[in-house]
Amino acid sequence: MDSPSNPPRVVWHTTESGTGNASFDAVERYLRQIGAEPHIIYDPTTDRIGQFGPLNQSARALRNDGVTRTNRTGKVCIQIEVLGRASKPFTDTWKPGPNFRKLMDAIRSWGVPDTFPMGTPPKYPGTSKRDRHIWATKGGHYCHANIAGNDHGDPGAISPSALFKAAPKGGSTPTPSKPAPTKTVDLSNLIDAAKRDPKAAQGKTTHAADVKIVEAALKAEGLLSAAYAADGSFGSLTVEAYAKWQRKCGYTGSAADGIPGKSSLEKLGGKHGFKVTA
Repeated sequence: MDSPSNPPRVVWHTTESGTGNASFDAVERYLRQIGAEPHIIYDPTTDRIGQFGPLNQSARALRNDGVTRTNRTGKVCIQIEVLGRASKPFTDTWKPGPNFRKLMDAIRSWGVPDTFPMGTPPKYPGTSKRDRHIWATKGGHYCHANIAGNDHGDPGAISPSALFKAAPKGGSTPTPSKPAPTKTVDLSNLIDAAKRDPKAAQGKTTHAADVKIVEAALKAEGLLSAAYAADGSFGSLTVEAYAKWQRKCGYTGSAADGIPGKSSLEKLGGKHGFKVTA
């Protein structure tokens, strides 16, 4: 950034395209091809979001204003391309969701205030305020139509109140806390079962109570068929399923042999509500 001591800001753009996944993918490719990447691309109808680069580095979506490199103004100059058209403000019909709230959390984390320094976003087509002094000295949200050296009129008359109302200050909707585990499995029992049961007669169980808890978790992960998820036998299919879980956790080779280890078992328990004892 050329003026990192200046206040942080956001610039809103529209892609002048349709919405939906096909348009999202096409616009993403096009912006790369022409070297005009913003920081963020966002679909207001699906809440899909993509990021081209770090928010504290320059994007490429603005023209320079003479010798002033507008993309590099301020502590950050976060640029967001929203799928849609300036003639139909996206805040009239959008469906913001958790991704939009996370985006606003990120914007606010850089100290960008919930204000539009150049006033209410102008209608498209229409006359736009392009005040160089305000742009250089005031932090907040701007429209592409506000930036000197640029002749675009996007994003149209979007509603500032709708933007901020969709993502109240204080962070995204908190994720409900998980209830404390109510079940416990013994690691040594599971290791014993994983070594004994595959060699025993069909249906043989060694430590059925512990095994059933783990089988249910493997089933929930889509790694063990429902037909074998409640028999309490740590047979060859359960060993195979547990090996898949270990690989999912990033283990390889002998560390993904299907015999439970403390770390992988605790990860499974953390996701499916059981504690592990040695």
